[in-house]
Amino acid sequence: MTEHPIVALAAIGALGAAAQWLAWRVRLPAIVFLLLAGIAVGPVAGWLDPDALFGELLFPLVSLAVGLILFEGALTLRLSEIAGLERIVRRMVGSGALITWAVAASAAHWLAGLSWPLATLFGAIMIVTGPTVIVPMLRTVRPNARVASVLRWEGIVIDPVGAFLAVLVFQFVVSAGEGGALLATAWIFAKMTMSGLVVGAVLAFLLGEALRRHLVPVYLYNVLTLASVFAALALSDMLAHESGLLAVTVMGAFLANRKGVPVEEILEFKEHLSLLLIAGLFILLAARLDLDDLRALGLPSLGVFAAMQFVARPLKILWSTMGSSLGWNERVLLAWIAPRGIVAAAVSGLFAFQLDAHGFEGAASLVPLTFVVIIGTVVLQSLTAGPLARALGVAEPEPRGLLIVGANPLARAIAKVLVDRKLPVMLTDTQWDSLSRARMLGIRTYFGNPLSEHAEVALDLSGLGTMLAMTSDPHLNALACERLARDLGPNKVYQLRVTEGESRAVASGRGRDAFGEGASYEAMNRELARGAQLRATTLTETYGFDALRARERESFLPLFALDPKGKLRVFAVDSQFEPQAGWTVIAMSSAQSVSRTSGTGGRTEA
Repeated sequence: MTEHPIVALAAIGALGAAAQWLAWRVRLPAIVFLLLAGIAVGPVAGWLDPDALFGELLFPLVSLAVGLILFEGALTLRLSEIAGLERIVRRMVGSGALITWAVAASAAHWLAGLSWPLATLFGAIMIVTGPTVIVPMLRTVRPNARVASVLRWEGIVIDPVGAFLAVLVFQFVVSAGEGGALLATAWIFAKMTMSGLVVGAVLAFLLGEALRRHLVPVYLYNVLTLASVFAALALSDMLAHESGLLAVTVMGAFLANRKGVPVEEILEFKEHLSLLLIAGLFILLAARLDLDDLRALGLPSLGVFAAMQFVARPLKILWSTMGSSLGWNERVLLAWIAPRGIVAAAVSGLFAFQLDAHGFEGAASLVPLTFVVIIGTVVLQSLTAGPLARALGVAEPEPRGLLIVGANPLARAIAKVLVDRKLPVMLTDTQWDSLSRARMLGIRTYFGNPLSEHAEVALDLSGLGTMLAMTSDPHLNALACERLARDLGPNKVYQLRVTEGESRAVASGRGRDAFGEGASYEAMNRELARGAQLRATTLTETYGFDALRARERESFLPLFALDPKGKLRVFAVDSQFEPQAGWTVIAMSSAQSVSRTSGTGGRTEA
């Protein structure tokens, strides 16, 4: 397949897409299937040889892709999200990382037989986790907000820190045989730090000013941002080798915390690009594995994995959370979750290649040992973290709230009546004024497009188990249903038709038709403007749903039902439930019906 580059590239794309789809179906991180796919077409079948396919461009391409992924992750790092947890995160990416380094290096030397220089380099590589594996796992595990914030911040910040440390160790190892290793390493550290910080901050400032002052048209935002990221990576690397990852991380974090920068618009276009990059990187790096080297490691490699999982991580969390407000159960879950990802795979492959060129014996073992830890941590933690979180009581409760796509007057009215009944509700929209009105009503909001890559990472679905798309754009409604069905399930996403005559071809998606055949966005907004109200009626044995429906007649449009346990049900064309005594029915009543008195036996509230 390598002799036909177009076929090879197309096959990598197809394999990546298939692995991502399979991961979605079984609700596991895609890295598991991407690694298996790379191993299958690489060392097992011999169909793909990344070195022959890309030649000397392989690792420059890997560096650019990793840089873009880190920049994107850094754009979600808002300081307000870790208020009160800053010391924990600082320890985890600082002194706590040194604990991981020491344990991993010792295990690699004493168990896997690596020389001390190589073991020290392996330990530096192992301190990283990474957003490409943390974020999908958090989506499945659904820990509470504090645990999720700590893990996400650690994953994004520690990637460049780990790569940075690994470069310093690599330079020290290479320089050790030439004398003056400490002095050379200190100089390299100073150059890398200054280069990464200065280049990242300067380019972030310039890009932020260009976007804030509208010096470029909106359609060039994404192009300019992408070019700036690549420029920061390349310029910083020119000034100090391998400092580019630090530069792009600084650049992303700077932009994320600067007011007035349209971060949501920058992030939105990267969703498909990032998925493609991550898929391609894992497949290519896994395809470079040598199974003979993997077999040669044998059982000692499992001992290294066990040391990482059961010694290094618990010790790091014990130290990092000392004196914090986190409960013991939250600490246990933090001590269990630390999957390794794309940066560990990429950096180990890069250094193994260069060390082999320098004649270091045993350098070939660096990559397979890294992949043993990657596969072991991802598989074990993906299968066990969810049940462990539930057993510890730190998983979010069964989600019963509602995410509404759209913050128009109808959406705000629906959200208000549900919030008044203690139901978690969030509105998402790209119109700031509409969201401001919702906030004044005490409703949670998310400013941005729910289809964007930023929403993929930053949209907090904790407590929300159902989605209702009700904007004036039928295509956006359908796409929102398609997107959120991945997280909530196809039976939990609904869309409100925009017009009564809207064809199913336009409205088609994974969403179920909300509120029945005659309901539409335009008609309901029109009734609301005429004085219609949303009314909640609690049913009794003597005043049931049939009696309520008969009393209201044609003015009655049932929207939701809450059972005695507070579980939300949405009335839809294909609804298969019947509200019983003790349930609360929320319906829209026309202006004429509002003036009527309540029926006998039921309790009705406007």
